[in-house]
Amino acid sequence: MIDHIGITVSDYEKSKAFYRAALAPLGYELLMEVAEAGSHAGFGEAGKPDFWIGPGRSTAPKLHVAFRAKDRAAVRAFHEAALAAGAADNGPPGLREIYHPTYYGAFVLDPDGHNIEAVCHDPE
Repeated sequence: MIDHIGITVSDYEKSKAFYRAALAPLGYELLMEVAEAGSHAGFGEAGKPDFWIGPGRSTAPKLHVAFRAKDRAAVRAFHEAALAAGAADNGPPGLREIYHPTYYGAFVLDPDGHNIEAVCHDPE
């Protein structure tokens, strides 16, 4: 089981604002900022940050990070919030039956071009 992941971003403040808005529909919030060695922001839920961003050269090659959504409505809300926060659409909400019959996901490109996904595996 993965405890946490961190990526570097080219514009820390822009990415922090993006992730704060895009991940909110999934129940994620900015839980911690660490100023030592440059600012780092930890996002998560239930008091546990598990997704971190920090300033520097954008992580390369570009990454794909998928966040689990509690239901399909949360996937749609993530997609809408991410686009409103400046993401580029990389796949609208919908079934991706190539993975399995109830795989419902949406994809966006964050400010650094990383493929960020929200996914729900539950039927309906």
